[in-house]
Amino acid sequence: MSEAASPKPYNAAMSKASPWIAGINAVASALEHDAGNVREVLVEAGGRNPRLAEIESQARRLEIDVRRVAQQALDGVAGGLRHQGVVARYEAAKTWDEHELIDLIEQAEGRALVLVLDGVQDPHNLGACLRSAAAAGATAVVIPRDKAVQVNATVRKTSAGAADRIPVIAATNLSRCLRDLQKQGVWIYGLAGETDASLYDIDLTGNVALVLGGEGDGLRRLTRENCDALVKIPMPGEMESLNVSVATGIALFEAVRQRQAKRG
Repeated sequence: MSEAASPKPYNAAMSKASPWIAGINAVASALEHDAGNVREVLVEAGGRNPRLAEIESQARRLEIDVRRVAQQALDGVAGGLRHQGVVARYEAAKTWDEHELIDLIEQAEGRALVLVLDGVQDPHNLGACLRSAAAAGATAVVIPRDKAVQVNATVRKTSAGAADRIPVIAATNLSRCLRDLQKQGVWIYGLAGETDASLYDIDLTGNVALVLGGEGDGLRRLTRENCDALVKIPMPGEMESLNVSVATGIALFEAVRQRQAKRG
């Protein structure tokens, strides 16, 4: 990275109007997919990672303000996140409306794959779930608007850019949202450990929504009641449950496996 421009002192208190995202992947993804909402980029002065230079160059091409600052300034702005030498002040990305979910299902032409997360509280878990959903080519991710973590800086960091690539819909009423999906011909399968039905025995090749509960209590009662069926991931070992992000990855990629096998 060129040292032609000397670093300037940076007062983070002057730029609190927008949230910050931190880390190379998170900032690079925001520049690539949603540059219009990136307000400024802070890069570590003297940082040696070549990707920092790429991010700085891209931001300048996009006419986004770039400042080189000391590592201590980045530490303060990142608020404990591992920033890897770069942070960006970022307005909220596109907010997807529940009504847009209808169009997304229609555009999937009978092969919609929706991930529904019922009350995930840990931002690291939500970020990991979004990453798996994006990798699986999911149509959308639905989360409750209340009593669940929303897409924040930690989620964006953990998702490695997936939060900017996949529609995330915050549903005001999750049960109503599930009923609306059913009206569109989407089969709703909730994952629950106490059922006998196996995830691997159901057809996941059509319009499908996979519903997973939060870290503590799993699926809520009303959510269960609005599922077409409850299924489980068979676990022959001694553990009774999986982390929600792990279970999400398994469930999504079982759908991917079935769909690829059907095409083949």
